[in-house]
Amino acid sequence: MQITAPSHIEGTIQLPASKSISNRVLIIKALSGIDMAIENLSDCDDTRVVLDAIESEQNIFDIGAAGTAMRFLTAYFTNKKGEWQITGSERMKQRPIKILVDALYLLGANIEYTEKEGFPPLYIYGSPLEGGEIKLDGGVSSQYISALLMVAPYMKKGLKLSLHGNVISKPYILLTLKIMEQFGVKYTWSKSAITIEPQQYKPVKFVVESDWSAASYWYEMLAICGEGEVLLKGLGRHSLQGDAIVAELFSALGVETNYTKEGAVIRYNGETTDKKMIYNFVEQPDLVQTFVVTCCMLGVPFEFSGLQSLKIKETDRIEALITEMAKLGYVLKETEEAVLSWDGIKKKSENEISIKTYNDHRMAMAFAPIALKVKHLNIENPEVVTKSYPTFWDDLKKVGFVCK
Repeated sequence: MQITAPSHIEGTIQLPASKSISNRVLIIKALSGIDMAIENLSDCDDTRVVLDAIESEQNIFDIGAAGTAMRFLTAYFTNKKGEWQITGSERMKQRPIKILVDALYLLGANIEYTEKEGFPPLYIYGSPLEGGEIKLDGGVSSQYISALLMVAPYMKKGLKLSLHGNVISKPYILLTLKIMEQFGVKYTWSKSAITIEPQQYKPVKFVVESDWSAASYWYEMLAICGEGEVLLKGLGRHSLQGDAIVAELFSALGVETNYTKEGAVIRYNGETTDKKMIYNFVEQPDLVQTFVVTCCMLGVPFEFSGLQSLKIKETDRIEALITEMAKLGYVLKETEEAVLSWDGIKKKSENEISIKTYNDHRMAMAFAPIALKVKHLNIENPEVVTKSYPTFWDDLKKVGFVCK
C-alpha cells in the first residue's frame, strides 16, 4: 500500500473497542453460562476468533495468529467437558505455550501436544479442573497468568497463584482481576500470591472501553506532524488499560491530552521535554513500536528496556524494528538484557521505503505515520491491521492520508 500524508491532521476518530477487554469479557461470559449484555465489543480478528470458538458447536479450532486467543481458549477448554483441538498459523506453532500447559497440568488438566513438544497444536481432554496452589515465574507472559485467573473461580478448589521474581506486564494482570471483580468475583493479592476461591460470575451490563493501544498511533501522528488536533472517542481519564500511560508519555513529546464527555482531545503543543527518552516498557510492551518510530522521526535518542516479551509476539518485534528502521537510516542497538537504543545518529536512508510488516498489526500501524516525513512509503500486507484495528486505513483517510 502506497501512503501519502497530509500537512495537517485534524478530525474526529471513533477508535476500536479494546480487544484486551473484549477477549476477557467473552471468556468470563462463556464461563458463567449466562447471557450477558456486552456493549461496544471489539470487531477485530482476535476477538472474533474467541467469539467464534466459544459459540461454535465444533471441537476443532484454528485461531490463526491470535496469541491471546490461544492462551485464553486453552485454559477455557481445559475446564470445559469434552475433547477439543486448537491449532493456529505457522508462526503460532512457533510460539511457546509450555508454561501455561504445565501450570494447567498441576491443576488437573489433560492436554497433549500433537506436533512439537511445548508448542501448539494442542489436544485437550476437558473437564472441571481440580485447582489448588501453584507457583509461576512473574516474568512469564501476563496472558498465561490471566488465562489461569479467569478460569480460577470455576476450579473445584479455586486457585492460589504465587508469582516469584519480577512480575512483568502487571497492568494486564490487574486489568483481568478488575474486570473479574466487576462481574462479582472476589480476589486477594497479598505480597506475591493471588488467591481466588470457588465462586461464580454474576451477570452485569458491561461497556467495553475504546483501545488505548490504538490511540497511541494518533499521538504518534500528531507528534511527527508537528501540528493538529484529534478527538479520540471513547477514551476516559480513568481507564482499566495499562496502555493509557501513553497520554503521559507523549506529553514529553509535544502532545497534550484533554478529556471531554466524548473522549480524549489530543493536540500538538510543541512542548517537547525529552532530549533523550529513557523508559522501561515491561508493563506496556505493545507501545514499544510506537515510541521507537516516533523518537527516531523526532530525532530523540532513546534507551528502552523491559522488552523481553517482544521476542515471542506475532514476530520477533525487536529484530523487526532493527531491520525496518535501518531502511530509514536509523541504526538501533540491542543488548542481551532486552534493551533497545538509538544514539541519535542518522545515516542515509533508502530512496523508496517499503516496510515489511511480518504479519504483525503493530508494525503496520506504527510505521504508517512516517509518511509524514517520507515521500515514497509503501506498507506491505496492510491488511494485518484487522487483528486489532480493522478501520485503521479508513480512519487515516478521514484526516487526509491517501492510501492506495
